[in-house]
Amino acid sequence: MNEFKTYHPIVNFTYFVFVIGFSCFFMHPVCLCVSLVCGFIYSVMLKGKKAIKTNLIYMLPVLLFTALINPAFNHEGVTVIQYLPSGNPLTLESIIYGLCAAVMIVSVICHFSCYNEVMTSDKFIYLFGKIIPAMSLIISMTLRFVPRFASHLKVVTNAQRCMGRDVSSGSLVKRAKCGLNILSIMTTWSLENAIETADSMKSRGYGIPGRTAFSIFTFDKRDKKALICILLLGIYIFAGYLMGKMYFRFFPSVKMAEVSVFGISVFAAYLLLCICPIIIELREVRKWKSLRSKI
Repeated sequence: MNEFKTYHPIVNFTYFVFVIGFSCFFMHPVCLCVSLVCGFIYSVMLKGKKAIKTNLIYMLPVLLFTALINPAFNHEGVTVIQYLPSGNPLTLESIIYGLCAAVMIVSVICHFSCYNEVMTSDKFIYLFGKIIPAMSLIISMTLRFVPRFASHLKVVTNAQRCMGRDVSSGSLVKRAKCGLNILSIMTTWSLENAIETADSMKSRGYGIPGRTAFSIFTFDKRDKKALICILLLGIYIFAGYLMGKMYFRFFPSVKMAEVSVFGISVFAAYLLLCICPIIIELREVRKWKSLRSKI
C-alpha cells in the first residue's frame, strides 16, 4: 500500500515541504496532535507493523524524555505547582511546553520516516539534478548509503558470528578484536563501494556538458489535481498563520487566539493537508476491493 509514492516527485516533495515545515513551526497543541496522529498513521500504512514497533521502542522514550526534561530546566511561567528540592519552581506552563515540544519532535521524525519511504534518491535527483547537480547527487548518495551500510553491517555481523567472532560474547578483549575486525571489513567495503560508484558515474558521462538524463516520471492530470490541492491548502494555512489564527503562547501564561469560524477552517485545512496521503491510500484500497468484488 503506497499509492501516494506513485505520484509525480514534485507532488511528493511539495507535500512534505509543507507538512514538515508546518510541523516544525506550528506549536499550537491542535496542530501538533494532528501532525503526530497523521504522521504515525501514514508511517504505519507505509511500513506496517514494523512502524508500530519502531515508534513504541524509539519515539515513545524520546517523547517521555523530552516532556520530563524540560520542566527540570525551564522554570518560566506564573502557575507554580510546587517547588523542587533545588528551590526552583515547577510551573504548569513549562510542563505544557515540554509536552508540546516533545510531540513536535516526534511528529517531525514520523514525517521524515515517511519522506524516506516516498522520496527516493532518483526522485530527488530528478527534481534538483539540473539545478544543483553536484549537491543533489551527494545528498541522494548519502541518503542511499546509510540504509545500505546498516543492512551490510548486519550481513557482516552474522557472518562473523557464524565464524565464532561474536561481539556480544566472550571477554572484553575478544569482543574488542571482533568489533575492530568488523569495522575494518565495513571500512574496506565503503571505500570499495565509493570507487565503484565513481567509476560508474564516470562511465555514464557524469560531468560532461550537454549530457542527457533519463526519467520515468510523467506529470498527468492526477498529479495536477493533487498538486493544486496541496498548494491551495498550504497557502490557506500559511495565510491563517500570518493572520494569527494559530497563535499560542506558553509564557508567562498560556494564551491562544480566539476561536472563530475562519480559525476552525484553518485547522480543518491543516488536517486535510496532513491526511491527504492517507485519503489517497484508502481510496485506492476501496477501489481495489470494488474491482475484486466484480470479478
